[in-house]
Formats: sequence, structure tokens, C-alpha cells
Amino acid sequence: MNPATAPGPPDSDGAADPERAFTADERAEYERLRRHAAVRHRRVRLAGSSVLLLLTLLLAPLAVVAAWVQDTVSDTDRYVETVAPLASDPAVQEAVINRLTDRVVENVDVAAVTDSLAEALQESGAPPRVVEGAESLEVPLRNAVRTTVERTVSRVITSDAFQQVWEGANRRSHAAVVAMLTGAGTAAVRTEGDTVRLDVGEVVDQVRERLVDAGFDKAAAIPDTDRTITLFQTEELGKAQDTMRLLDVLGMWLPVLTVVLAALAVWTAPAHRVMLMITGAGVGVMTAVLLVALAVVRRVYLDSVPPATLPPDAAAAIYDTFVRFLRDSTRTLLVVSVITALVAYLYGPGRPARAVRTTAQRGMTAAGRALHRAGVRTGSAGRRLAEHQAWTTGGVFAAGVLALVLWNHPTVGAVVLVIGVVLAVLVGLAVLAAAAPRDHEESGP
Repeated sequence: MNPATAPGPPDSDGAADPERAFTADERAEYERLRRHAAVRHRRVRLAGSSVLLLLTLLLAPLAVVAAWVQDTVSDTDRYVETVAPLASDPAVQEAVINRLTDRVVENVDVAAVTDSLAEALQESGAPPRVVEGAESLEVPLRNAVRTTVERTVSRVITSDAFQQVWEGANRRSHAAVVAMLTGAGTAAVRTEGDTVRLDVGEVVDQVRERLVDAGFDKAAAIPDTDRTITLFQTEELGKAQDTMRLLDVLGMWLPVLTVVLAALAVWTAPAHRVMLMITGAGVGVMTAVLLVALAVVRRVYLDSVPPATLPPDAAAAIYDTFVRFLRDSTRTLLVVSVITALVAYLYGPGRPARAVRTTAQRGMTAAGRALHRAGVRTGSAGRRLAEHQAWTTGGVFAAGVLALVLWNHPTVGAVVLVIGVVLAVLVGLAVLAAAAPRDHEESGP
């Protein structure tokens, strides 16, 4: 072996001469092994981040639904806010009015009244034509009874008192809704086979009392067994209840787990920015799929409800009212995902991204210089902003994310507002940094 290239003996401290540690061939082999290890490490990180991304995309729609179920079921105010519009929905009001009117008219024996009148006229010696005329009064009398009853019922259902009763009954029966979702029977909301029914007994009592006061004694015979309105009817109710139970249990932790998995996917990826862009785009696609699924479920639900049970417009109003907050949350997540992917792209090396950044930077620099020429001085604060621009930008973004996290049920409007504030703050800080004096401007003669 060439002594000049052999590893030298350790010195008195036990360390070898680093320049004599490897031959040229050994160093080349070392560099090859190190590159191979780096490639292998990169592949492991890429595989791990891909698995985490897949889990994130699969759990994102479930997390949105789980959070909606947990929020709607556990928060009484939120639940009442969900169902309150049903009391003032014209289609639902019409369905309730028709149902109660039919029950009252069925208990009024109009035929017996006209028969008694015809018999009395006949016994009193009235001409046959008069008797026949009395018998023909059945249809007009029935129509008059129905019109009067319907008018009375309408006044009750369309009044503010009905909305108050509706909200109060739903607030008191919130525990019953929880029982319905878990398959247990209750007095207010219960399941019967594949049907979910809402008890409106309190409203029936008010209608019956007003009809009796108006002179319809037969209204007192409205049966207590006919005090429910069918809300849902589907053969898959049992499976839906099982899913709801699972979502209710996971409602608090599934969204947190999804966010953690997304963050780990970005953190473990070799290219953080690219993975952030892919994650944002992927979550956006999954939320769009969820919106499509809600539309499909709506069609299936409307097709499963017989018109004799619930009119289609009332069924549509019930479904749209129940899922409107879920739709809002899904749209909000869709907007956040698209914005996240767009921001990640704009920070990349692509030509459009560079053009946008260059144009924005030139505009803010020009505005800052114009302020400086106008006599506005930012001094050392402006220089610090310019020196730590990355930190200030990250801090502003973090503040925007925190605002959305702490926002109570953020909507698309809330997201747009926060993004607008974040952009305004970033532009303002960049302008102030550009207005800082340059070094040659501070050094005086």
C-alpha cells in the first residue's frame, strides 16, 4: 500500500488525519453509498408522506360530516337554529295545515247533518223538491266546513305563536333527537321501522282548542294517535343510525386526526411546498365529491318519500334545512383548500408564480419608495421588516389560520374576509419595509 495514501496513525488525542483517511477509490465508493442512502431515505419519506396523504383524503369528508353531526347533536342552540326555519317554510306549513284539516273534516259527519235535515223536512210535509235540495247540500256543506277549518288551522300554523311553540318543542326534545340517531324511541322524535316521525301533539292541542272555541265541537274528536309528521322514510335507516353513532363518537377527534395527518404528510415529504399544494388540491377534490354526494342523497331521499306521506316540496325543504350547515362547512373547506393550494403554487418556481411575485414586489416597492419620497420614514422598524420578511409573512399567515380556527362556524364569507385582511396586512408590511431608508441614505456627509 502506498504510505502516502494509507490512513495515518492516530495522534495523541486518538484522532486520525482526516485528509489521509480514504484513498480516491474509497472516497468515490463512500460518495456513491451516501448518494444511494440519500435516495433511499428520500424514497422512504415520499412513501410515508403518500400514505399519510391518502389517509388525509379518505378521512377529510368523514371529518366534515362527523363534525357536523357532533355539533348539531351536542349543541342544543345549534340544533334549534337548524330546525327553526321549518316552522316558517311555506311548504312545511302547507303540509301541516292539510294534514290537520283532513283529520278534522273526517270527524265531521256532514252526511248525517243533511240526512237529518231532509228527514225533518219530509216529516213536516215539505215538497219533494225541497227535500231533494236538502240532500244535495252535502257537498257544499262539506266544502264550507273544510274552508272554515282550514282558515282556522292556517291562522294557528302561520302565526308567531306556532314558531315559538315549534322552537320550544324542539329545544325540549333535543335529547329525543339524540335518542333517534342512536335508534332509541322517545316521545317527541321516534323511529318506527324505516320511518322517523316528529310528534306535533302540542300544536294539535292548540288547533283542537281553537276549533272547539269556533263552534266545531267535532274537532274535539281529533284522535291522539294522529299527532305525528313523517320526517324521513328510508330502508337504510338502520345503517344510517349505525353510521351516525360512529360519527358521533368520532366527531370530536376525527377532524383533529385529519389535520394532524395532513400536517405530517407535508412535514415528512421531501418537497414540503409541493406536498402542501397536492394536499390542498386533494382535499378540495374530496370536498367537491362530498357536495355531489349530498346532492345524490337528496335525490334518493326525495324519491323514497311517498307523496301521500309528505309532499315533495315539503320533503325537499326538510332535507335542505337539515343539511344546510353541512353544505356551508363543506363549501368553506373547499374554499380553504383551493386557497391553500394556490398559495403553495405561488411560492413555487413556476413562471406564472414568479411573474405574480415579481409584479407584486415591484408594486409594493414602488409604493414604499413613493412614501419615502413623500417624507414618510419607517427607520429601523422598516429595516427589520425587510430583513425578517419571511418571519413576518409566516406570522401573518399563522394569525389568519388561528382566526379561522377560533371562528365559530366560519363560512365562505368569513374565509374571504380573513384572506382579505391577511393580504392587506402583508401588503402594508411590505410597503413599510420598502419605505425604510437605504444605507447610503442614512450615512450623512
